[in-house]
Amino acid sequence: MRSLVAEFVGTFFLMLAICLAVAGGAGAITPFAVGVMLIVLVYSCGHISGAHFNPVVSLVMWKHGRVTRGECAAYMVSQVLATVAAAIVATMLHGRGAVAAMTFPGLGAALASEILGTFALLWVILNVAVARATQGNSYFGLAIGLTVAACASIFGDFSGGVFNPAVAIGGAVFGLFRWSDLWVHVVGALVGALAAAGAFRLTDRGR
Repeated sequence: MRSLVAEFVGTFFLMLAICLAVAGGAGAITPFAVGVMLIVLVYSCGHISGAHFNPVVSLVMWKHGRVTRGECAAYMVSQVLATVAAAIVATMLHGRGAVAAMTFPGLGAALASEILGTFALLWVILNVAVARATQGNSYFGLAIGLTVAACASIFGDFSGGVFNPAVAIGGAVFGLFRWSDLWVHVVGALVGALAAAGAFRLTDRGR
């Protein structure tokens, strides 16, 4: 229960930061604002739940034996519920129709962006939070948050820079994305995460 509460709180404020930054017109600084929020949330929840805040992170952590299958499923449910709750709160604050749903410049570019961004994110997470050689470091939160900020800046114009199926669902509830495009974020995140997990297995010195 402690872990599920931490996952809910962390994912809720991550999603709320995304919604309010976009609806509030933060523009180019949105990735930075979201990245900073993620940094502090990872540090605040990492010792409780591992600070996944992302279903594909939980999936990869299950594959690496960090959580059980049941815990993984519970984490995912908590994360999705948190993004939906955050989207509802953001809608209450800004009103329905506060943002216009993103239209991808091209489905191929959007899918590739989600794959590449998720790969980079999971690669960093695995190497700073799972690899034995870096265990006990104090920079894991910075590395993860800055990766999200950088990748969101790089790939945002192509796909929205989501890299997180739960955030994609919350974004669709808030109106950031079209429901018909949800598969791009889900498939892209799954492919990118699994590819990163495979690459990590080939390079981790602790194996």
